[in-house]
Amino acid sequence: MSTQGQLGAARLERDAIGLAPVLFQSITHMAPAAAVAFSIIFATTYAGGATPLAVVLALVACLMVAISIGQLARHLPSAGGLYTYNARGLHPTVGYFVAWGFMMAEPLVAPLLYLIFGNVLSVYLNSHFNTPTWLWAPLAALAGAIVWVLVYRGIRISTEAGVALGAFEIVVFLALAVTLIIAAGSNNTLSVFSPGTGNSSGLGSVFAGMVYTVLAFIGFEAAAPLGEEAKNPRRTIPQAVVWSCVLIGLFYLVCYYAATVYFGPSQMADPKNGFFGFNGGDPWDGLAAKVWGPFSILVLLAIINSAIANSNAGANAATRMGFALGRAGILPRGLAAVHPRFKTPYVAVHVQGALGIAIAVVLGFVLSSPLNAFALLGTMVTLIVVVIYILTNLSNLVFYWRERRDELNPIWNVVVPVLGIVIFIPVLLASFGIDFAGL
Repeated sequence: MSTQGQLGAARLERDAIGLAPVLFQSITHMAPAAAVAFSIIFATTYAGGATPLAVVLALVACLMVAISIGQLARHLPSAGGLYTYNARGLHPTVGYFVAWGFMMAEPLVAPLLYLIFGNVLSVYLNSHFNTPTWLWAPLAALAGAIVWVLVYRGIRISTEAGVALGAFEIVVFLALAVTLIIAAGSNNTLSVFSPGTGNSSGLGSVFAGMVYTVLAFIGFEAAAPLGEEAKNPRRTIPQAVVWSCVLIGLFYLVCYYAATVYFGPSQMADPKNGFFGFNGGDPWDGLAAKVWGPFSILVLLAIINSAIANSNAGANAATRMGFALGRAGILPRGLAAVHPRFKTPYVAVHVQGALGIAIAVVLGFVLSSPLNAFALLGTMVTLIVVVIYILTNLSNLVFYWRERRDELNPIWNVVVPVLGIVIFIPVLLASFGIDFAGL
């Protein structure tokens, strides 16, 4: 049989995973601890004491996308995920754009977290053992090698690892959040859900902060490319996408409500003494040290763990997308090759593994800091993905109107996608520094 014929017959392992592993594919892709510790702290410089409101609005916006994905996955389960949904829902050209958007954004998720892993560990080792600061590079490469092996060996191993790693980080940060809420005592207040609390421009500040709270949600859609490997995908994928968005959204909300009432809503956005600069730019470790003492080491471990778990999930999603696009002929067909033993797209895995490590290490050195590299990559990912989310909402509406009008539901297929688009527009404008309607 020819190589092309072999690739055309290639299939991922069917019924390999159930709801829990698929759910944690999305949860770990969101990197809950890393998002709390790094992404959302940028939101506090804009939204200030109303950061919890920025989290709520981001949750609503992303939930609309999650529901749209669930509606589309009922009829279009595929390893192509959002590429397939937009190609069928809108036009093959739009699907092509989404495919290339994800092929640019998704492979950047893993190196983003390799950078965090390397930076967090190197800073800790430097401060305690005076190790050289360049140690972040081999540590980032080590993280990449670990993820490479996990993903190569098979979906069962990598998703089960994601469940264990994801649960640990969530438990640690929830425990810290509860401790902070209790310690805040009479300072607990619902004013943090008012748009004008502790910022200069009310809703305008909240929308600007949402650029970073939305960044924290990116990844809830990561279960979609597992449509060909999940058990009962027409039910499992919608449940996993929606529940990951809701559960981790509530997790973010609890964490930032706790941090805001403990730190002080009026102080969150202070240029000199605000939350972002607290404890030398590592506010969550500082909060943990105040209320947990030496047990604050658990926060460091949770962040490191989050980096590995998120890298694992990101690499899984990127390689499945590469597999689907290779099979469709959009990318080289060699990417559709499936390992005869592990039933994984091993060529796509090797490409992702090598590129991920190279991007993290090279960009970190070129920009003189792993954090500078993280900031650049994170901004690129957010801009691309928000546009894709808007298109996916629109695909939900158009697909049901054109192909499944007898099943069209005015709530799930009209109100939900339109509401999602409306909320995302000011966030997209804010990411370019454009004020929305003078807010």
